[in-house]
Amino acid sequence: METFTNKVDFAVIIMVNNANPNGDPLNGNRPRETYDGYGEISDVCIKRKIRNRLQDMGEKIFVQSEERADDGWESLSDRAKNNEKLKKALKEKDREQYRQAACEEWIDVRAFGQVFGFNDQKGMSEGIRGPVSIQSAFSVCPVMIDSMQITKSVNGAGKGKASDTMGMKHKVTSAMYVAKGSINHQLAQKTGFTDEDAEKIKEALRTLFVNDASAARPDGSMEVCKVYWWRHNCPMGQYSSAKVHRSLKISANTELPKCFEDYSITVEALEGLEPEVIEGV
Repeated sequence: METFTNKVDFAVIIMVNNANPNGDPLNGNRPRETYDGYGEISDVCIKRKIRNRLQDMGEKIFVQSEERADDGWESLSDRAKNNEKLKKALKEKDREQYRQAACEEWIDVRAFGQVFGFNDQKGMSEGIRGPVSIQSAFSVCPVMIDSMQITKSVNGAGKGKASDTMGMKHKVTSAMYVAKGSINHQLAQKTGFTDEDAEKIKEALRTLFVNDASAARPDGSMEVCKVYWWRHNCPMGQYSSAKVHRSLKISANTELPKCFEDYSITVEALEGLEPEVIEGV
């Protein structure tokens, strides 16, 4: 049986040009910012895009977005309740069999983990910890956000009322973001995550914004420039993830960087550990 051999750390370099990479619903959908003005893309947002790409690649996904549901089920509850392997394990009250069946069925469960709740068993739940952890992405420099007032056409207005309403649209003019993550060997063993699964995650990261265009993120406005992929030579890893991630040094060459070439990217040498550098799409 194929297994996941050695620990992996990775970093994804993302360029944003005149797009809203991740709107904050509690702040009028403005691009997310830290308190000191740096742009942020939440880890949840990044995982959603990875799931979408894996689904595009033909993989079975448990946490599907509503508009992308491809198995006829409209909710996570229905998707779990109607899976024959999970139903059998639940009937036999076999937690280990339930976890194993869920991990075998869906790649996002064995990658990111999942909590399954059982309403008919006094609030019981089953939690699965996944080996793939991803941090929020942050911009290298503080971001500049442009806001414009727009007119939205609304056909649902009553007779005799204006069909247009006013709204706001926000965008980051230009910024480089860095997303970092790791794949843990111990947790991979528990969920059955394999080296083949890791390669699929790598490809999903490389093509993160394919089929992701929207009014807030037009095609070409979001780009993965490079993926840095460190595969250690032992299951537990030669270095801590923090040290590996710190080895990637990025700085702006100008006061107002506007493109990828306006940044300097270097990788500090770590003995025995060289990153694979993959060009993005």
